[in-house]
Amino acid sequence: MTDGLGLGGVYGETLGRIKGQGEEEARLGMAALMWISHSERPLKVDELCHALGVEIGTADLDADNVPSIGTVLSCCQGLISIDNKSSKVRLIHFTLQEYLRTHPELFDRVHSTMAETCLSYLNSCQIKALSGTPSPDLRYRLHWELTSLFLDTPLLEYASLYWGIHTKRDLSACAIQLALNLFEGSHHISTEILLSAGKLWRHYPDIDEASQFSGLHCASFFGIVEIVASLLELEGCDTNQKDCIGNTPLALAALSGNEGVVKALLRQDDVNPNEPNNKGETPLWLAAKEGHEGVVKILLRRGDVNPDRPDGHNRTPLRCAAENGNEGMVKILLGRDDINPDRSDSEGRTPLWCAAQRGHEGVAKILLGRDDVNPDKSNKDGRTPLWWAVSNAEEELVKILLGRGNVNPNQLIEYGQTPLLWALIGEREGLVQILLARNDVNFDQPNSHSQTPLWCAARNGHKEVVRMLLGRGDMNPDKPDKYGRTPLWCAAENGHNEVVRMLLERLDVSPEKPDKYGRTPLWCAAENGHEGVMEILLGRSDVNPDALDSEGRTPLWCVAFTGQEKMVQILLARDSVNPDKPNTRGRTPLWCAARNGHKGVVQMLLGRDGVSPDRPDIDGRTPLWYASGNGHKEVMKILLGRDDVNPDKPDIDGWTPRLCAARRGHAGVFALLRPPAPPTPRTA
Repeated sequence: MTDGLGLGGVYGETLGRIKGQGEEEARLGMAALMWISHSERPLKVDELCHALGVEIGTADLDADNVPSIGTVLSCCQGLISIDNKSSKVRLIHFTLQEYLRTHPELFDRVHSTMAETCLSYLNSCQIKALSGTPSPDLRYRLHWELTSLFLDTPLLEYASLYWGIHTKRDLSACAIQLALNLFEGSHHISTEILLSAGKLWRHYPDIDEASQFSGLHCASFFGIVEIVASLLELEGCDTNQKDCIGNTPLALAALSGNEGVVKALLRQDDVNPNEPNNKGETPLWLAAKEGHEGVVKILLRRGDVNPDRPDGHNRTPLRCAAENGNEGMVKILLGRDDINPDRSDSEGRTPLWCAAQRGHEGVAKILLGRDDVNPDKSNKDGRTPLWWAVSNAEEELVKILLGRGNVNPNQLIEYGQTPLLWALIGEREGLVQILLARNDVNFDQPNSHSQTPLWCAARNGHKEVVRMLLGRGDMNPDKPDKYGRTPLWCAAENGHNEVVRMLLERLDVSPEKPDKYGRTPLWCAAENGHEGVMEILLGRSDVNPDALDSEGRTPLWCVAFTGQEKMVQILLARDSVNPDKPNTRGRTPLWCAARNGHKGVVQMLLGRDGVSPDRPDIDGRTPLWYASGNGHKEVMKILLGRDDVNPDKPDIDGWTPRLCAARRGHAGVFALLRPPAPPTPRTA
């Protein structure tokens, strides 16, 4: 089933059966299909049933008119189903939705009927009885009171949020009158719901007085020109009345992009088109932020509208449009001579800054076409448009910005990073190439951690960048960061063979320079298992293969600890390597290999002269002690095969290898350590 129109015969026959039922069943079945196929959101079971039970124009909701869902399902002849998880009613297949939408003749006055139903529900005495004095905290009421109300009045939420949408789509005289009836009085519960749960909720974070939201506000928000016109004719209608956050009807019409209502309100002599709300947002500001170009054009035709008036945070309409990437809106606003295209908000952010931050290249290009825009203006945190363009990897925008002579390519920002350093850290190779091609970029400028561009490139293994940087004569290739790590150290630690070779070709690079913890490039390569780097470094006569770190650990100690047999073999082949060198805690390479169960490394080390197989650490624990405690049987067999290993040697706490194995539950290991049984005496 992929083509609803191709199933016209099947759906047509079923609809014929629905219409062929009794009059009430047919009406109920077709009405249910109308609601399900044309509602603004999926309806729950109770919402649908209560909508079908409303008598348009009556002031009382009769519970006896509400059909059961079983009856509705029966009347629809299998064309609808219920999602048990969400309790929502839906059509049996999306192709049925297509079919019903392409056959408007099936239903009479769809949206006007739905609007009149919603308005009749809201005008009922049962709902009006709920519309007393609004709660001082409507958010609290929404969550704790309205939720329970929806259980007793299921259609209340849908009717409150969507009556205006259905009315606008198909306006009827009945709907107009019902809407005017709804607006009688100062407060209706539907207002709370509309402000707290509908499309307006993000604009009304703090609601303290819903009664200030008048019928004119509501009709202006929904954009129903005819109802607005009727309200404006009423005596005492205040076109500039402010709601709970200071929005006028014009502001709400502008916010929603309702051009017809905006025009109708602007025709009123007493309307103030420049009136801000409590946050300083004017109708033009709201329209610009929401991207309603038509409304902005209408407002700008007025001579009394300030197109550059900021809100309470000093954000102008142009800044909002730039932040949202609305190129058309930006062009409209820049067409005015009374617009400042470089105005900063309270955080120092200009329209260009915002466009660069959000990655809106098109808007940035438009703004950079102006001579009165500073392309290098930073916010309070020191970030410039160039910084954001680099962060967002906007290569074209970076080129455009750097093409302006007044952009500083070396400006320091957070943590002392330059644009080049930021591009290198983010591994933005294209941006790095763009920056390296310039003569005004400082290629040796470190950040607050003393990390230079070369340092970053070497750490990340960017061979071409390293080659380009090394080709410059005005930089130090051996400059360490604040932890003493040089570019060579970083390349060795991360196993970048080619970068290591390039750096070692320089006479001003020390292959032995340790970091603040005494770890040399060779030591780091060994610790991290980078065999290729280790062989490159060992090929130099000025590299000590047995250098100690601050804890007394040699490269051999590291590879023995991790079980790197090939690297152990390479190091043991060097006469200058001490195979039994302990660290500051007395732990030798053999001790490490035995502790971690590296059988092959243990065998290699025991094959060397000068290796003590029973040497304890400062806690008195021998290689055998740790092998037994960790359950490494194969290593134990090798050690126990030696005459110079004491299987009963205790540590400083009196624990022997046998006791350690027993305490840790290594039964197989314990058996290896069991003393041999005494010989059986021979009988005569």
